Amino acid sequence: MPAPSSSTSPSPSPTAAAVPAPVPAPLPAEGRGRGLGPVALVISAGISVQFGAALAVMIMPRAGAAGVVTLRLAAAAVVLLLLCRPKVRGYSRSDWGTVLAFGVAMAAMNGLFYQAIDRIPLGPAVTLEVLGPLALSVFVSRRLVNVLWAGLALGGVVLLSGHGGGGLGFGSLDPLGAAYALGAGAMWAAYIVFSARTGRRFPQADGLALAMAVAAVLSLPMGIVGAGSDLLVPSTLALGVGVAVLSSVLPYTLEMLALRRMPAPTFAILMSLEPAIAATAGFLVLNQAMSALDALAIALVIAASMGAVRSQIRKQPA
Repeated sequence: MPAPSSSTSPSPSPTAAAVPAPVPAPLPAEGRGRGLGPVALVISAGISVQFGAALAVMIMPRAGAAGVVTLRLAAAAVVLLLLCRPKVRGYSRSDWGTVLAFGVAMAAMNGLFYQAIDRIPLGPAVTLEVLGPLALSVFVSRRLVNVLWAGLALGGVVLLSGHGGGGLGFGSLDPLGAAYALGAGAMWAAYIVFSARTGRRFPQADGLALAMAVAAVLSLPMGIVGAGSDLLVPSTLALGVGVAVLSSVLPYTLEMLALRRMPAPTFAILMSLEPAIAATAGFLVLNQAMSALDALAIALVIAASMGAVRSQIRKQPA
């Protein structure tokens, strides 16, 4: 699932629809890293996010999906607020409305995603979730070629859902879990829109920290109802902090460092690899095996996402 970066981006292009967060303005061309360093940072961030999600699945029997969301968002909010120390004065009502909407989208995205991975394997869940940013990219660009890319992604989803064989094929998954994953994708698209707006209104990562606090507060009642006193068990708290570090704090830092050394469109293409990373994490950590058809379907969605981003890059003037 997505990990936001910094909050100092300019107005996003349709390409940014594949990027899960506002990004800092890229350095001039001569200052951008050309080696493997920035790529390694982005891939490391994706690995951290998805293995954090795998860890979350492991602690769900203790705290439930809602409890895990509360632990993750609360821990991440505390860390970001301490690091950023955002100012709360001098902002308009419209500014606060934007950060509130950002926080609501963040809470809904996380809540739906964790409900999804509580019911279906991680790889298919992220594959369905990434359709949200892809749909946003197609809608904003309004180019025929991106409609074709969307059709390729839809073909991947049909391939996942069409075969009814055994194992962990999408055809044998909980329909409610799939619905949660699609809902998380819709919230991911909303998250992208409001994160960019927040980045234009708040300096540095202040808007992100404030929105994370909003998301944590919104998730708290459901976490308390779902997990109750289990949230306060030291071992559960420690694991929840681990999820927050792997899925939020560490990826934010790695992505911010990478985005200072590479163009945002390149970052967007690399983020399209998340379904594959998620499937790998599910296999290694959770023993969630995939069939050849599952792997092919995920590959189609990844190819569609990359293609949509690349076609948008070619559209932009030099």
